[in-house]
Amino acid sequence: MYKGLYAIDGHADILFRMGSERLSFYDPVSPLHQSYTHLRESGIDLQVFVTFNMPDVSANEQLLQVMDSLHRFHTEVYRPEAIVVIRTRAQLQAHMKNPTRLATLLSLEGADALNGHLSVLHALFQMGVRLIGLTWNGANCVADGVGELRGGGLTAFGRETVAQMQELGMLVDVSHLAARGVWDVIEVTQKPVIASHSNALAVHRHRRNLTDDQIRAIAQTGGVVGATFVPAFVGEGTDLGSEDVLRHIDHLIQVGGLDGVALGSDFDGIEHTLTDLRNGSDYPAFYGKLEARYGIEGLRRLIGGNLARVLSDTLPD
Repeated sequence: MYKGLYAIDGHADILFRMGSERLSFYDPVSPLHQSYTHLRESGIDLQVFVTFNMPDVSANEQLLQVMDSLHRFHTEVYRPEAIVVIRTRAQLQAHMKNPTRLATLLSLEGADALNGHLSVLHALFQMGVRLIGLTWNGANCVADGVGELRGGGLTAFGRETVAQMQELGMLVDVSHLAARGVWDVIEVTQKPVIASHSNALAVHRHRRNLTDDQIRAIAQTGGVVGATFVPAFVGEGTDLGSEDVLRHIDHLIQVGGLDGVALGSDFDGIEHTLTDLRNGSDYPAFYGKLEARYGIEGLRRLIGGNLARVLSDTLPD
């Protein structure tokens, strides 16, 4: 906890990198951006653990990869003395009052593994998954991602998926969706939606960043855009740092309001980092910059208050 404020990182690919590089979460000198040591240094109280799958395999193979990631979480990350797994609103609210252990929330990036079956969605919910990014960059049974040239929106199954997710209490994440898909989600949503790790297109033109209209519409659902530390989404060049992220946050606040912005680092999902946001241990210095810029109340909302509100509005009882 940082200055008594509840902090959340809405997106990190810790599980994927642990598997692909055979890294230990608890190794005190682990190269993971968000190892247990770095998370304890970061002031983060709740970390979203993403299950990410390589997109160049079949949907069935991706489902197996999801199972591997969930197994990795439960065997290599979860320790009852160190970790709390958040599945319900009550668990989140209890942890916010007493965040002595690190809280985790399980997420799926890319719904390819559903393969047209809502039964898989229900099974993932039973396994604790509470947030799903509908696509990665390609197309799947739910929608088109930003890398699919046809730029399609939600499929019929995708609309069913969004409705079922919201009925179950799973948060819908539109990062990576093609523009039409974002608007389809906005059209059908009954609850807040988020873009867990996206920046502002007006600040830096990249296909993964959001237009002002999209930012505004996400905020109007009660949702948030998670400003991200991916250098390619932040700006041009190799000498990018936290000041460049602050330019995006300034714009996100200007367009979507202070309640519409959060943080989603994408740590461990990136090969290169910003100069002064290299891993979780750099978070406290960044919090200091946020406080100097937006005050203590702005800091409270940006580093966790806004996303905690969205989760409280979405998670099941």
